[in-house]
Amino acid sequence: MNEGTTMDHCQQHRPARATRRGFLRGAGVAIGLPWLESLAGRGALAAGSQATPQRFAALFMGCGVNPGGWWAKGSGHQMELGPCLAPLEKLKAKVNVVNGLFNRHALGVGIHPGQTGNILSGAALQKGAELRGGVSIDQVLAAHLGEATDQPSMVLGCEQPVTGYHETNFSMAYSSHISWQSATSPVPMEVYPALAFDALFENRGSKRNQSILDRVREEAASLRRQVGSGDRAKLDEYLTSVREVEKRVAPMRKDQAAGANRAAKQARAPLAMPRPENGLPEDIRAHMRLMCDLVALGFQADKTRIATLLLCRDISGLFYPFLNIASAHHLASHHDEDSDYEKITQLYVSQYAYLAAKLDAMPEGEGSVLDNTCLLFVNSMFSGTRHDASRLPVLLTGGLGGTLQTGRVLDYRKAGDDHRKLCSLYLGIMDRMGVKLNRFGDANTRLDGL
Repeated sequence: MNEGTTMDHCQQHRPARATRRGFLRGAGVAIGLPWLESLAGRGALAAGSQATPQRFAALFMGCGVNPGGWWAKGSGHQMELGPCLAPLEKLKAKVNVVNGLFNRHALGVGIHPGQTGNILSGAALQKGAELRGGVSIDQVLAAHLGEATDQPSMVLGCEQPVTGYHETNFSMAYSSHISWQSATSPVPMEVYPALAFDALFENRGSKRNQSILDRVREEAASLRRQVGSGDRAKLDEYLTSVREVEKRVAPMRKDQAAGANRAAKQARAPLAMPRPENGLPEDIRAHMRLMCDLVALGFQADKTRIATLLLCRDISGLFYPFLNIASAHHLASHHDEDSDYEKITQLYVSQYAYLAAKLDAMPEGEGSVLDNTCLLFVNSMFSGTRHDASRLPVLLTGGLGGTLQTGRVLDYRKAGDDHRKLCSLYLGIMDRMGVKLNRFGDANTRLDGL
């Protein structure tokens, strides 16, 4: 697949198919099941499917990080983490802190959208009215591996996209989307938690407001009688997690409906309105945590193996009153050495750490779901004050099925431009997931030492 390859987004909405893990089905709902040892010989697994699938997820934060607090040294359990990375303390043996990578086509094009729209593709972006860039790594993986799951990929966001043009004459679509299904089209991003929940569990029809677990109660009880005690505990824990997420979604469903009604009265698109009037959660912490939980449930139940989560967009307008910070995200990033922006950076790393910890707590095979995952954290620049994209903050967590060594600090700052390309990292990740490309973005070699 090259930068111009297209992929029909209708793949994101294919009818449900049975996977090796199976489903609990009820009226207008299908709940994917986690890996249960008692059922190991059944279904697709008996036909030779992979017992522990590999997964990839990318989480994005815009406008740079707090440079002074973004550091790590040492390795494994002895790794020392700077203040910004402190939320990863309990997981540091499963983390790689990658320093010095850059995205060549994001340099020399002006600030913000030209640095962001290709963060997962490495493609050159076109200015003006016509969008043109490249297919992002998540959608390359979804095109090659999506047949194995009901949902080829999840594309989620916690901040609504914006329209118009930046002063650099790049479309603001580049600032609002990290997942691209073709050179000219981003993947539609779901920002409403209730809609993301409904898509994950195929929750539809007139009973959408009823509990999905109530609708599969009989099937769940029957399954509990078929599996061993260990699997019963695993199943109960999983269904409890689903119920807990469902309870948090319920009030957000009402907020979304109220936002849609307000928008209709004003003859406006809901996402063109400010939050929370548009029905998005006012507390961004609750929004981000819930979206992380949905990614985790999607991976645990093997509903999907590929996900992106835009925690905030480039030129973000989010506010953080719970941190006692008055400035919006973008303005705060222009003072990125201040303690305020250190707190903001910590907030975003903590969301990444939360998702990693959720995946690590999910047993799978001889390890955890995290052990079979590559969880990427990336930002389109290192310093928001200087709009510096000459090196990028990059984190990798998870061993990707034993193919990725962890617990390391990898420093490429002195490696030379040909040996520190972000797209070389992507080629290395795709290799480990069985997707072999000669070139991706600006790179035709793999990252040394990965």
